Amino acid sequence: MAGGEPHDRPGRRGPGELENDILATLWAARRPLTPAEVQVRLGGGLAYNTVHTVLGRLCGKGLVLREADGRRGAYRPAKNAAEVTAQAMHDALGRGPDPVAALRQFVVRLTPEQERVLRDLLTGDAA
Repeated sequence: MAGGEPHDRPGRRGPGELENDILATLWAARRPLTPAEVQVRLGGGLAYNTVHTVLGRLCGKGLVLREADGRRGAYRPAKNAAEVTAQAMHDALGRGPDPVAALRQFVVRLTPEQERVLRDLLTGDAA
């Protein structure tokens, strides 16, 4: 394609980045947000319809919940960031042909502090 792929253009988010940005915006909020509020907090000239569509997709994936707020809906995260990350890790292990090899690669790339925390969790010593 001339000019590169659409996600290669400056200012464009890559696949999944807008979903991640919207989730981060909802996690940072202390209350459910309407699509218009998410749009404003994200900035960058996103169309309201784009934000609304992505929120609908996130609802369909079970990552956000819609709360009725009069005629308009407000959205809040269904899970916190740690829960979403852990689920993604479990999903990735379930897709791979060799989950043990994937775990091994994961563990060898941990920082010493992360390794200590993992050991504590596995031995039941974590606070």
